[in-house]
Amino acid sequence: MASPGLQSHYDDANPADQEPLPQLDDIKVDYHPHSQIPSTIHHFADFSRTRPTEASVPRNHAPWEPFRTRLDFEVAEITLEAALNADQTNRLLSLVHRSARSDETFTLRNHDEVRELWSTASQHFTPFQVDVVSVPYKNKVHEFDMHYRPLWEWALDMLRDRRLAPHFVFDAQRLYKFNGTRFSRLPPEAKPLAFILYADKAKLSSFGTQKAYPIVCRIANLPVEIRNGTGLGEQVSEDPEHAGKSSFVNFKNAVWHESFLKLLESVIQISRTGYWFECGDAIRRLLWPLILILSADYEEQCVMALIRGLKGKFPCPICLVPRDEQSVLSHELQLRTSAESEETLRLARAKKSKKERENLLKTYSLRDVENVFWRMLLTDIHRALSFDRMHVHHGGLWRHHLWKELQFWILELGREAVAEMDANYDAFPRWSNLTHFSKVVGVDFNDSSHHEDISKMAIFAAQRILRRSQSKLGYLLLRCIRHYIDLDIYAGFEVHTEGTISAGRQALRDFSALMEEYILKSQPVTGKDWNFPKKHASSHLFDDILAKGATRNYNTKPNEKMHGPVRDIYHNRTNFKDVATQILRYDHWLLTSTSMRSELDELDEYNRKANLPTTEDADAENPAISVAPAPCTHIKLGSAQGDISFASLEQSHADDRAFVGFRVKLNGFLNTFFPSNDIPLPDGKRIHLQADNKITRYKYLQVNYESMVNWRQCRDLLRCNPEFFGSPRYDCVMVQTNNQPFFARLIFMFGCSIGETNLSLALIHPYDVGIGVRSKHDTELGLWRVRAKPRSSPEFISVRSIIRGAALASDPGRQGDYFVIDTVDADMFLRLKYLQA
Repeated sequence: MASPGLQSHYDDANPADQEPLPQLDDIKVDYHPHSQIPSTIHHFADFSRTRPTEASVPRNHAPWEPFRTRLDFEVAEITLEAALNADQTNRLLSLVHRSARSDETFTLRNHDEVRELWSTASQHFTPFQVDVVSVPYKNKVHEFDMHYRPLWEWALDMLRDRRLAPHFVFDAQRLYKFNGTRFSRLPPEAKPLAFILYADKAKLSSFGTQKAYPIVCRIANLPVEIRNGTGLGEQVSEDPEHAGKSSFVNFKNAVWHESFLKLLESVIQISRTGYWFECGDAIRRLLWPLILILSADYEEQCVMALIRGLKGKFPCPICLVPRDEQSVLSHELQLRTSAESEETLRLARAKKSKKERENLLKTYSLRDVENVFWRMLLTDIHRALSFDRMHVHHGGLWRHHLWKELQFWILELGREAVAEMDANYDAFPRWSNLTHFSKVVGVDFNDSSHHEDISKMAIFAAQRILRRSQSKLGYLLLRCIRHYIDLDIYAGFEVHTEGTISAGRQALRDFSALMEEYILKSQPVTGKDWNFPKKHASSHLFDDILAKGATRNYNTKPNEKMHGPVRDIYHNRTNFKDVATQILRYDHWLLTSTSMRSELDELDEYNRKANLPTTEDADAENPAISVAPAPCTHIKLGSAQGDISFASLEQSHADDRAFVGFRVKLNGFLNTFFPSNDIPLPDGKRIHLQADNKITRYKYLQVNYESMVNWRQCRDLLRCNPEFFGSPRYDCVMVQTNNQPFFARLIFMFGCSIGETNLSLALIHPYDVGIGVRSKHDTELGLWRVRAKPRSSPEFISVRSIIRGAALASDPGRQGDYFVIDTVDADMFLRLKYLQA
């Protein structure tokens, strides 16, 4: 296209005008005939110049609008580019306002200065260092970088921190809780100074071309909420020429143990002599380090224990279970020990030939590599290896075996059964910390947490499909799954007593016995081999709990969550070269930042308290002030919807039988409720609410309750909302009575004032119709059935009588019947156990 400011020569039809001759490199522009614009010729130099702007005056003198100022826009622009979340955005805006008020001086000038200051500040903590690990293979020495913090120096950083000092437990404890008859013993705590180590490979890049090997360390003497750790290594690349060869596998294992030696070197000698150290509480202690727990999936456990894995004669890193007996969980088996493994390797290396050496090592499924953990005093590698609930249960036994087997029997029944299964999952109520699925059959979920949630709902979704009369083996598998779920819930308890461990062992025995029956009957049909390590691993579950505490101490789930932040640092904070150094530098700065933030919060809290008037000061200033009674901490109504009269309420719900005679029924409830709770009636007269009296509507209820598992406060957030994110949501609750609790669905929540008494009430749909003798089907599948009263028979309750929220699944085979989903959490699981007893 021609530009208006460029010199041009138009073709002219008038022969009287002399047409200029084109010059070398001139550009001719022909327009479409319909445009009726004549052709133009431009000199090349002119045509190449930038087109001049039409006007020098900006079109908009306030282009930042609707932002109020340019500064507002530019700050918002940064939050957008950096993808800051709500909390980070609010913190940034708060800092901008603080700077504008001139309360503090802001001196940072540029990015380089910020980096320099972080580097200076981070010197307060043990830095990462890099060493080269050299291991010979095929007449060549191979070298690998190992980036790590020396374990002992890192531990001393933790020990000298005065904020952590009150939380360290150095003396072993045995706790008891009185259960009304006797004190129930809790398993003993860990010994000082005990380390928990986790290691696993991680993919940093999307296609897995860039890998790392994070190592996470935690101190078991600290509460589980506080522990932290560090480390990063290189992974040996697979060489197609040598992959799978015994010598190459031994080489990779040797690299792993030589690398781990770098991490442990600072601790190994101290594990033999002890170390006097003045901790953050100013008390000198003689510390004896040991590795109490190794947290890893099966593949890494084989590397740690230096066994031959799946194909070895004894695939378990903890005991000597034969490969073809892993499906039987009731056998008493010989446990491995570090001393025996070390002695076996010594005897094997004394053999004259390589073949003799290999034959002896294969007898015990050991590898020809020295184990770094043998150098640690008070540490037995086979006792330190621990049950990994995430990989053994959710991502292993359930995902690859029980769930696939369940889908096999569903698919055997045809498309209608598959559609019904998916529909049942989609019909489950939304519940906190429980993933909602619209389709599950044939869908491959990678996240073990999703598989945990699928397993929690499987019984309720499949119980009407896999009936005994329709699929005997499918029904038998469903019974096995019920016992598996019980076992998994016991495995996940945060606190154990003698009673829960005994119940857990019984669940394991029940699961094992029923699985043996299922395997025997189903193998001719399915051809499935149930001899695999993750089937066998549960046999060590409760021994681990007795020795090392609850499984959350050694579950890999919290450790694998750290892979995500490492990947984020790789993608957002590196130039994809020399990534280990960059990742660990940023991680070190994050540790520094977290520590400084903690000290700042501590300082702010101290100053806040110092500036508060004491109780005596407040009384002296205003002796007339009285302390209001503490509000009920058990419940809290929220999302108030304003006031409404009884007449308007009944009219707006005229088509709902539950609201028929709402005011009259409420009068009857209140006239009974007040005397039974020793609340005086207003002026001593019966309550007669009028049609124009008003109440306040609420859509949200927070219920705080004490967990029956760990006796700590838990919270349910419940909804009673006709349109919650586009759909009606009326949650269910467990209601306390003088006798047995019952279940109900919230219909309407409101607050009202009677005289000087303020009440928080709810209209509920009770599910307390008598069931009679529970069916064999319900009993064998562990189902607790409840039955709804007619909608026209609602009841009023005080919301204070609500024990906690409940998730109920409808029974597709019987309208008005529901099953209490006891698998949503361990507390509901125990409450249902007591009801069933």
